[in-house]
Amino acid sequence: MNAKTTSSWWRGQTFTAALLAVILALTAWALGTGIGATPGVAPLSAGRDLVLVVVGFSAGVLGGLIGTGGCSLMLPVIHFWMGYPAPIAVGTTLFAVIFTALSGAWGHLIRRNVDKRAFLWLGGGGLLGVLLGSWLFTLFSGQAKLLGLILGVIFLWPAIRMVYEGVAQRAIPKHEGAAITGSSAGMGVFGFIVGIATGVAGVGGGYALAPGLFYLFGAPVYITMGTSLATMIPLTVAGGGIKLAQGFVHLPTGLLLALGAIAGAQVGAAIINRFKPATLKLIFGLYFLYVSIKFITNFFGVAIW
Repeated sequence: MNAKTTSSWWRGQTFTAALLAVILALTAWALGTGIGATPGVAPLSAGRDLVLVVVGFSAGVLGGLIGTGGCSLMLPVIHFWMGYPAPIAVGTTLFAVIFTALSGAWGHLIRRNVDKRAFLWLGGGGLLGVLLGSWLFTLFSGQAKLLGLILGVIFLWPAIRMVYEGVAQRAIPKHEGAAITGSSAGMGVFGFIVGIATGVAGVGGGYALAPGLFYLFGAPVYITMGTSLATMIPLTVAGGGIKLAQGFVHLPTGLLLALGAIAGAQVGAAIINRFKPATLKLIFGLYFLYVSIKFITNFFGVAIW
């Protein structure tokens, strides 16, 4: 690595280490005081704590490899296999992604991989969408099966996209430049739509922002990743903060997930060149498709493992 690259790497690691230290302190406080516990969630134990950190770590590795915040992995795991009610699973995983978005975006910010104009339009439209989506979420929160159906439908988009790209094994077109040249108004509308999904389903938005910027607005790949992650910060802070205030976040769980996810994201970013992106997309796309079908069939009273 040259001196400039080494300096950027160290700045990124310093920020990550500081963020991990803050989360460790908050986690110890939350576990020690029992604050942030929510009805319907089993008490945490050393075993469950470890499982949550591992789930967060796995989601972080996935996010580092394919450019998502990890919500799409954490949410179904804690809902279906750890028994968290759907509204709590939504709010808790969105809260956890606040920290993974901060960690992931920082590296791109110091490397100037963020288009400021696109960020402002996407973030502005996204914040309005999050407010609307969070209000809609309160209408659905008492109807767990209906909320699950909505989650399943929303999960279909990343699932189908990833399976298609994995099977096609097609080369990604190379977009040149250091800026996103698409319509500002179009970005605002796109951000608004993603914001609604964030508020309703608790997904950070990376599943839609990255491919949307790349395919709809012709963004260069590095600018796509940086701008997408940066845009996730206001969306997740607003959405996660609202759900925390509404009582839909199990705070200790969210912090444990975040702890693992931040560490995992660094590993994913470090090993990304050892895997074929198309193969990874196929594997995880099939998993997301399974999760989507599980959510949807559950609405109709059909339980699948």
